[in-house]
Amino acid sequence: MLQTRLAIAAVAFAALCAPASAQLMPPPAKPAAPKATAPSPRAASCHNGASFDRFLADVKQQAVAAGVSQRTIAEASPYLVYDQGIVNRDRGQRVFGQLFTEFAGRMAAPYRMQNGQQHIKQYAAAFSRAEKEYGVPPAVIAAFWGLESDFGANMGNLPTLKSLVSLAYDCRRSEMFVGETIAALKIIDRGDLHPDEMIGSWAGELGQTQFLPVHYVNYAVDYDGDGRRDLLRSPADVIGSTANYIANGLKWRRGEPWLEEIKVPQNLPWDKTDLTVREPRSTWAQLGVTYPDGRPLPNDNLAASVLLPMGRFGPAFMAYANFAAYTEWNNSLIYSTTAGYLASRIAGAAPMRKPAQPVAQLPFHELKELQQLLVRAGFNVGKVDGVLGQQSRAAVKAMQIKYGLPADSWPTAELLARMRGGTAQAQPAAAVR
Repeated sequence: MLQTRLAIAAVAFAALCAPASAQLMPPPAKPAAPKATAPSPRAASCHNGASFDRFLADVKQQAVAAGVSQRTIAEASPYLVYDQGIVNRDRGQRVFGQLFTEFAGRMAAPYRMQNGQQHIKQYAAAFSRAEKEYGVPPAVIAAFWGLESDFGANMGNLPTLKSLVSLAYDCRRSEMFVGETIAALKIIDRGDLHPDEMIGSWAGELGQTQFLPVHYVNYAVDYDGDGRRDLLRSPADVIGSTANYIANGLKWRRGEPWLEEIKVPQNLPWDKTDLTVREPRSTWAQLGVTYPDGRPLPNDNLAASVLLPMGRFGPAFMAYANFAAYTEWNNSLIYSTTAGYLASRIAGAAPMRKPAQPVAQLPFHELKELQQLLVRAGFNVGKVDGVLGQQSRAAVKAMQIKYGLPADSWPTAELLARMRGGTAQAQPAAAVR
């Protein structure tokens, strides 16, 4: 739930695809202290050759300097062990490669919408209090709750301290995960959780809305008044803490919308369809944008962007300023759009319309080839992985503008053929309904 998450949440989605009971489940049984595995030799290279033990001693010193007690250090030490398997999973993770309609169809399924509505009723007092204090609608909180753990059913099953310190010793994001390790020790030090209770994802996220420890320290609140901020077992704490993070960490605007489905005309200036372009709703209305049933947009100055997660032939949304909270929570456009859509469904919106015609999708190997061509053309697309991320979308739009193609950020066989520089027809892309 942060920009640096790098699609960390993807690892939990296989477990979330099947319906789970609407009843909150207790956290996994407390495990024995985890066993260590040997680090990869290259891990020491970014720590001036220091062994894991020397590295860990330095982390403990930093934690004490940050105010963590020696008692907590001693209590946590059996859990601060290295696991090469965690690092291997991090290096091998796949980001969101599905189409939006496929991903949203699974993750924003009717059962999850209904579970969200049921939880809002079941915990009405906590949701009402959170909305009053933080200005975050219940549906927004419930959507993240459902997506991140299926309302507590799937929070992960790995020792958090082991995950964090293993990733901290790895070279790629050491500074980030050293900070997360120290934050986890602070959670123990202030009495919120015990080390053996800290069970979560392999990436170190905790609780029913999967907070990284830094966010747990900064935004978790004791909403049930028991003296602990317990995001593993207390629904009230989960609701209040998630609202606090959305409001104060992600700068939610009280009383404003986040995402609405729209219908766009096929003569829309496609270069304007980008989250970086914001226009008053009155301007979009003048350009022919309407609600899905043809109703006109309000003739007002509320600024919004037109979001086309699958190009001009796919679903279309009006993304408001509050949508930035979703992309900050997770910078995958597929995830953030799904989260916003699920929140709208929980709040009572109709299901999104199916595309009027199949949407052509480049196969994996051709999308990867397109990314390679974009890199050669001077664009930074991030990792060349065959996945359409935000940087790849921006590069696609720029090349569509250059070639005079509809600039909707959706990669097509025609664009690939142009970038190949030949006249040979590209392999037909797969059509997805």
